[in-house]
Amino acid sequence: MTEFIEIVKAIIFGVVEGITEWLPVSSTGHLILLDEFLRLDVASGLGSAFAEEYMSMFEVVIQLGAILAVVVMFFTKLNPFAPSKSAAEKKGTWSLWFKVAVASIPAALIGIVGDKILEKATGKDIDGWIYNAITVALALIVYGILFIVVEKWQADKPVKVERVEDISYSQAMIVGCFQALSIVPGTSRSGSTILGSRIIGIARPAAAEFSFFMGIPAMVGASLIKGYGFFDFVSENAISVPTLAWVVLLVASVVAFAVSMVAIKFLMEFVKKHSFAPFGIYRIVLGALVLMAFAFGVL
Repeated sequence: MTEFIEIVKAIIFGVVEGITEWLPVSSTGHLILLDEFLRLDVASGLGSAFAEEYMSMFEVVIQLGAILAVVVMFFTKLNPFAPSKSAAEKKGTWSLWFKVAVASIPAALIGIVGDKILEKATGKDIDGWIYNAITVALALIVYGILFIVVEKWQADKPVKVERVEDISYSQAMIVGCFQALSIVPGTSRSGSTILGSRIIGIARPAAAEFSFFMGIPAMVGASLIKGYGFFDFVSENAISVPTLAWVVLLVASVVAFAVSMVAIKFLMEFVKKHSFAPFGIYRIVLGALVLMAFAFGVL
C-alpha cells in the first residue's frame, strides 16, 4: 500500500511538472510548494540528508521527461540532418542551435561557477540560500506584475521579430541573461526567457518556441549536475538506493513527458490569440496565497 501511495504522489508531481514547466508560472516553484504538502517517502530509515539529496535531484531530473516532449514535437525543426531540408534550411537549423548555445552561456556561468563560488564563500550553495516558500512567493508576485506591465507596454508597439529563426545572436544573449535570473525559484525559466523576449520585441509564438529550445541544454545540464551530485552523495555514504526511489523517479518523468505534450500545444495555441497577462495574474494570486499560508503557519 505504501508503494502505491508513493507512485500516486509521483504521478501528481509529474502532472505538475508537465504543466508548469512550459507555462511561465515556475515549475520549480510549484514543485517546492507541492513538496511542502505532499512529501515523497521513498526511503524510510535513510535519514533526512538522503531525503533532501533525493528531492533536490528528483525535482530537476524529472524535467528530462518534460524536455523530451520538446524534442519529439519539434524534432524536424531542430534536426539539422533532416533529409527533407534543403542546404539553406540545414544551415538555418545549425544557426538556431548556435543561438541557443549563446543564450545558454549566462545561466551556465551563474549556475555552475557562481554556485561553487557561493558555496565556498558561505558554506551553502544557491539552493541552500533561496530554495524556500517565501522566495517562491515573492518571485511569483514580482514576475507576475512584470508580465502584466510588459504586455501592456508592448501592446501598441510593432513586433521586431516574428519567427524564431530571425532572432539575432545579440537578442539571444539578452534572452539568455534573463534565463540566468531563473536560478531564483519562483521566477520560472520559461517565464524569465519569455519576459526577456517580449521586452525586446519578439513575437509571443517565437518567444515561446525559443524558450522551449533553450530549455533543452539548460535542463540536460542541470539534470547531469544534480544526478552526479546525488550519486556522489550515495557513493560517499555507502547508501543503497531503494528500488521504489527509482520507480517513483521514472513514473514522474514519464507522466511529465505525456503532460508536457499537451501543455506545449496549449501554450502555442494560446499565445496566438492572447497575451501572457493572465499568467501574470495567476502568479500574483498564487504568490499572495503562499504568503498568507506562511503567515498563518500552514507552511
